[in-house]
Amino acid sequence: MKSENEYIGDDNFKKFLQHYDCPTPLEIVKFRFAGAICSPNADLRPTDVISSFWPDNRAPRLETKKEAELFFKFFMGLWDEMFKHISQNSVKFTKISPNDDLKSLCQQRHDVLEHGFLEGFWGGMDNVKIPAYIAEIVDSLSKMALLYKSMTDKINPDKENRAVFQAILDCDKTAEKSVSFIIEHYVLPKIEDLKRTVN
Repeated sequence: MKSENEYIGDDNFKKFLQHYDCPTPLEIVKFRFAGAICSPNADLRPTDVISSFWPDNRAPRLETKKEAELFFKFFMGLWDEMFKHISQNSVKFTKISPNDDLKSLCQQRHDVLEHGFLEGFWGGMDNVKIPAYIAEIVDSLSKMALLYKSMTDKINPDKENRAVFQAILDCDKTAEKSVSFIIEHYVLPKIEDLKRTVN
């Protein structure tokens, strides 16, 4: 699918989120869009997902038609970018290094999975019909998110934490394979039916 709205890039999009006091970090925004594109909730619209990035009744007030058009154009640029990644089955975490704050990184990975991909996938619904094998993979992602969170207790700020870093890399690989499996076996066979507009 050729994107109608060009993505403005990570740095510019972070500034865009800051301008509108969005409390949801870019990485979670990306993965919630990815989850929503994969969602079994056929009634889920991009605007529903966009509004979820702010607490209830805290979404920004758009003063003019031009501002509203730009606001949704920028978000739909990222939506289309994530749709492209889904179509190519190339959804990945951000790369990490041993010098990163591993405690914050583990929390971020938890949030990206639980509040990003999984929240987007369920699309505000508690009960949806999906194949049992897909449900198992989705459940494994939720458990993986908790595993990331549990690793924060094993990080010693006075040590190099090489073992924890390697464990994060291993978890990343497993989580990415799980997301890839969902995309390959559940999403790609019906990808043409998943194109959603902003309305």
